[in-house]
Amino acid sequence: MKRMPFERPTERYDERLYPIDEQLCSLLKQRKDTSNKNPGFPPLEDISKWAEKYDLYEDLLRTMFGILRNEDDFRPRVEPTNFQKYIPVLKAVEKEQCLYSVTCIRQYSNASVVNFIIEREPSEEEQFPRHSYWHLWIGEEYDCRQTGGGGSEGHISYNFIVSPPLPDDVSGIDLIFKETLAPSKRNETGLEIVMHIE
Repeated sequence: MKRMPFERPTERYDERLYPIDEQLCSLLKQRKDTSNKNPGFPPLEDISKWAEKYDLYEDLLRTMFGILRNEDDFRPRVEPTNFQKYIPVLKAVEKEQCLYSVTCIRQYSNASVVNFIIEREPSEEEQFPRHSYWHLWIGEEYDCRQTGGGGSEGHISYNFIVSPPLPDDVSGIDLIFKETLAPSKRNETGLEIVMHIE
């Protein structure tokens, strides 16, 4: 899903806030570095204590710490442009009565798109199958973002935008798909599908 362009909500700004706002940015950077980009979430009793001590609303603090926990959601997003070609992959892994496959990678000038397909035979007693989310990991140098998915009974497909683009020769690359119970990369279920491209 594409982000809407951000528009400044008002032209008004109290210039006396500038040094405080800059200090907030410095503290956010310090917090990110100290936590090694994995801050967790403060205990609710601490949030209540801080809200009372600094005359702030608890909901404001809970929302703020929730946003800080998911910093990756705010990374600049690359939208694929200038289609180049298809790179055949033709890899499949069978695990836990499901077939996971990647048939090809679509190559663009600024990104690659990996299509991840899951085939499963629905059981008769399973009226509402568990919905899960998937994340793709290729390496530290690649940003992999799921852009949605869809399907029908027994079949689902997910697209992942990878930037920078993968090399045209993808042999030797591992595509690692990890299942989670929420859109965030946290709450992994432990199910991991690894496809080694030869």
